[in-house]
Amino acid sequence: MALRLEFLGTGTSQGVPVIGCRCAVCTSTDPYDKRLRSSVWITASDTRILIDAGPDLRQQLLRGGHDRLDAVLLTHEHMDHVAGIDELRAFNFTQRRAMDLFGQPRTLDAVRHMYHYAFSEVRYPGVPELNLRPIGTDTFHIGPVAVTPVEVMHEQLPVLGFRIGDLAYITDAKTIAPAARDRLRGLDVLVLNALRIDPHRSHLNLREALAVVEELAPRRAYFTHISHLMGRHDAASRNLPPGVQLAFDGLLVESDPAPFSVP
Repeated sequence: MALRLEFLGTGTSQGVPVIGCRCAVCTSTDPYDKRLRSSVWITASDTRILIDAGPDLRQQLLRGGHDRLDAVLLTHEHMDHVAGIDELRAFNFTQRRAMDLFGQPRTLDAVRHMYHYAFSEVRYPGVPELNLRPIGTDTFHIGPVAVTPVEVMHEQLPVLGFRIGDLAYITDAKTIAPAARDRLRGLDVLVLNALRIDPHRSHLNLREALAVVEELAPRRAYFTHISHLMGRHDAASRNLPPGVQLAFDGLLVESDPAPFSVP
């Protein structure tokens, strides 16, 4: 199964540049220092999957020219990951069907509350049509594509990452339990959050993310959910080990893994 991943956004909850900030990153003219909120688009053969729908989703989809979508995976319910769900109604119109949203029951309850108008008995014309699909940690399928959730901890909040073939996407993690790490072994591509240089209470910093990569030993690793406190892209990239790089908005990654089984 050929896989193609597009980084729609690689920034943290405020994006980069941060409103009102005049630091060297936020005033940089380097396009790699412009980061929308974190999200990725995965194409698995003919299946198209969006992971997270943040507040920049419309801009991201127009930039990428995306006109068909099969399903959305939600990592958790924080606004930088769900504030763009209303934009999915564009696919309702063109595909003439409701959109499937997969997430933890807690996350889907939050979506139902935030977008209450989409679930009202009296439905206003044009509201998004959403099928909420609760998942746990068991492998499930989107069409022919097997998706394995990987639970990580965002401080005290359980957050889902996802493994598809030999590609895995983990964001907003601070700790990854041994059982979850077992689901992340033998990867071709690991996408992992790395917020900044200094420690943070609910996100991996650069040193911690590098330690996870060293242990799991994927063939390639890409860091995302990056804040302006990481420093400029060019400077922060210089000392990364081989096979590890900071992702940037619009980056395309391809993988052609063999069929896999989850431990």
